[in-house]
Amino acid sequence: MAEPTPVGREIIYCGVCTLPPEYCEYGGTTKKCQEWLEKKHPDLYARIWSPEALEAATASLSLAAQERAAKDAAKKAAKAEAAEQKHADKLAKSVVTIKRIERNKRKFVTSVTGLEAFGLELKKVAKDFGKKFATGASVTKVPSGGEEIVVQGDVSGEIEEFLLEKYKDIPEDNIELVEDKKKKASAG
Repeated sequence: MAEPTPVGREIIYCGVCTLPPEYCEYGGTTKKCQEWLEKKHPDLYARIWSPEALEAATASLSLAAQERAAKDAAKKAAKAEAAEQKHADKLAKSVVTIKRIERNKRKFVTSVTGLEAFGLELKKVAKDFGKKFATGASVTKVPSGGEEIVVQGDVSGEIEEFLLEKYKDIPEDNIELVEDKKKKASAG
């Protein structure tokens, strides 16, 4: 007699926190996860987050435990909202600085700092710059502790256009162009 072939189980992972939806409440982005689940998988949302499901889950708890759970949930939601607000404020204050630096008489390099605040991977962005402008682009550490992308050549204007075109989450107001000239040695 032939054995039945085992069937794989299809597991859905949250598009926000990447956990299975049953564990989203432990991820810290519960509200966003709930919205995503309601939009993408309404049947699963109803099974996990409907008032009946929540009531059934908390029915076995004592009254004091239910109050603590509600209090903890409210505290967690407030904390997540505060973190989200802090992140939004940080993004609003973040500035991408594109600096044109003179190397020799007619040679320039362009330095880009501040991209990491927008969650971009600098090595990937540097590679994109290198491909787009057909120049060398590298990520270097700055003495102040951060990292910058150094692109060979004077491509500051083009970099600004490229950033606005490719990375939509960087507002135009947050990009700053700076020209840095080498100081001439004073004859004396």
